[in-house]
Amino acid sequence: MSQAEAVPRTPRPLWSLGLLRSEITMTFRRWRTLALLAVLAGVPVLVGVAVKIETGDGGGGPGGPAFLSQVTHNGLFLVFTSLAVTLPFFLPMSVGVLAGDSLAGEAHAGTLRYLLVAPAGRTRLLLVKYATTLTFCLVGTLVVALSALVTGALLFPVGEVTLLSGTSVPFAEGLLRALAVAVAVALSLVGVAAVGLFVSALTTSGIAAMATTVGLLITVQILDTLPQLHALQPYLFPHYWLSFADLLRDPVYWDQLQKNVGLQALYALVFGSAAWARFTTRDVTA
Repeated sequence: MSQAEAVPRTPRPLWSLGLLRSEITMTFRRWRTLALLAVLAGVPVLVGVAVKIETGDGGGGPGGPAFLSQVTHNGLFLVFTSLAVTLPFFLPMSVGVLAGDSLAGEAHAGTLRYLLVAPAGRTRLLLVKYATTLTFCLVGTLVVALSALVTGALLFPVGEVTLLSGTSVPFAEGLLRALAVAVAVALSLVGVAAVGLFVSALTTSGIAAMATTVGLLITVQILDTLPQLHALQPYLFPHYWLSFADLLRDPVYWDQLQKNVGLQALYALVFGSAAWARFTTRDVTA
C-alpha cells in the first residue's frame, strides 16, 4: 500500500464560519444591499410623517392598515404598522432580489467557478449563500423596526401599550413584543429566500433570476387573494404572513404563528433541496 493510500482522507465540513463571514461582509458592503436597506429604513419615516401631517391638519384619523389608527396614541405602534406595510412587498422584494442574484450573479460575473475551485464545495457554498440571505431577512426586518421605533418616539407619545385584546402592558413589555414581531416577520421570509435561491440555481443571469423571483412573489400574492382558490391558499407561502398580529394579544394566539413557521420550513426544505439538486449537477465551467 502506498503512503498516499495509507493516509485517510479527512471529509470536508459542510460549514465554514470564515466563508460565511466573508460572504456576509461582501454582501452588506454592496451598494445594492445598502440601497435596499435605505429604502426599508425610509418607509417607516414616510408613514410616520404622513400620519403626523394628517392628524396635525385635523383629519378624521388615519385609515389603512391595522395598527395605523393607534400610532398617534403610541409611537410604538409605528413599528407594527411599518412591518405590516413592508411585509407584503418591500421586504420580500428585497429578499427576492438578494436571493435571486446569489448564485446567478456570481455565474454571470464569472466568479462562481473560482469560488468552486477554492476548497468551498457546492453544498457548502449553497448553504453559505442561503444563510447570508436569511441574515439579510433578519437585518432588513430589524432595520424597519428600528427606524419605525425612532420615528415613532420622535413624532408621537410613547407609554403603556394597549394590545389588540384590550390589555395594557408596560412599555418595556411592548418593546419585547415588538422584537418578537420582528423575528416573526423575518421567519416569514424564509420561504421567499428558498424560492429565490432555487431560481438563482437555474440560470446564469442575475437580472433574470431577480425578475423571476419578484414575479413569482407578486403572482403568489395575487393567488392568495382569490376566493376561488381558498383550498390552495393555506399552502402559499404568504398566506400566514400577517399572523404576527397574534403576538399582540393576551394571551398570544399561537395557532397561525405555528402554521406560518411550519409552512416556511416546508418551502425551505422543498426548494432548498431542489436548489441543491440543480446546483450540485450544474456545469459551471462553461
